[in-house]
Amino acid sequence: MTKLSTLCYIEKDGQYLMLHRTVKENDVNKDKWIGVGGHFEQGESPEECLLREVKEETGYTLTAWKFRGIVTFVYGEDIVEYMSLYTAGGFTGEMIECDEGQLEWVDKTKLFSLELWEGDKIFFRLLDEGREFFSLKLVYDTKDVLKYAALDGVPMELEGE
Repeated sequence: MTKLSTLCYIEKDGQYLMLHRTVKENDVNKDKWIGVGGHFEQGESPEECLLREVKEETGYTLTAWKFRGIVTFVYGEDIVEYMSLYTAGGFTGEMIECDEGQLEWVDKTKLFSLELWEGDKIFFRLLDEGREFFSLKLVYDTKDVLKYAALDGVPMELEGE
């Protein structure tokens, strides 16, 4: 099954707004900390999906964002998801409760202490290095183990190899 989605990391005062996914059953992201976003609705552009999903999950209306990359997420034999990755530095509104988990502002220096996908650690490093735009392919087995990663089409050496 191929899916299209957006993923956004909202930044404020050296922190990212993170979503601890604890609510949905049968959620590939269950118990992980991720950004906000979701799947495209019929006919939506990536930016329309981004703005709608951020508003639905956080209550915030984005006023400034940047398209940072494409993440190709492959999970097992059946799931392929193309995620448009964004960072956002401007927003208005008041944060609401999210029906997919708990929202929390997390200091960027503490991100790696959270339960993250291994591939997320790669793109956090790329964002921290100031990479303007990248394509990152991440292939996982169904036990959430990262088996393969490629940056801009070039295979990466994984930790432990």
